[in-house]
Amino acid sequence: MDTSERIAVHPILGVPEKGRQVQFTYNGKTMSGCEGEPVAMALKAAGVMVHRYTKKRHEPRGIFCAIGRCTDCVMVVDGVPNIRTCVTPLAEGMDVRTQDGVTPLAGDKADKEEADGTI
Repeated sequence: MDTSERIAVHPILGVPEKGRQVQFTYNGKTMSGCEGEPVAMALKAAGVMVHRYTKKRHEPRGIFCAIGRCTDCVMVVDGVPNIRTCVTPLAEGMDVRTQDGVTPLAGDKADKEEADGTI
């Protein structure tokens, strides 16, 4: 794992403790990060900069304040929308998805499987 893109000091949470390597999914793709680090930190280290799209104009948003005050980093985590990923600790097996307005991104694989009855 490349640590050059990893956030070394969080403005609110301080220096993140390096937990064990865990796997999670981002839009169906398996990724890895350090357990306990903010989800947004693991995504940034993997090169993911867009966390959601605005409802009206479908504009991309990502990490902005990194302290849980704004909503630019909200994503769908384990099926729950509007999770502030900049302050949400990463855990083994998390399912993280790009958010479109207040819902998962339209056409998301999980949405298709649910509609088809395959999950």
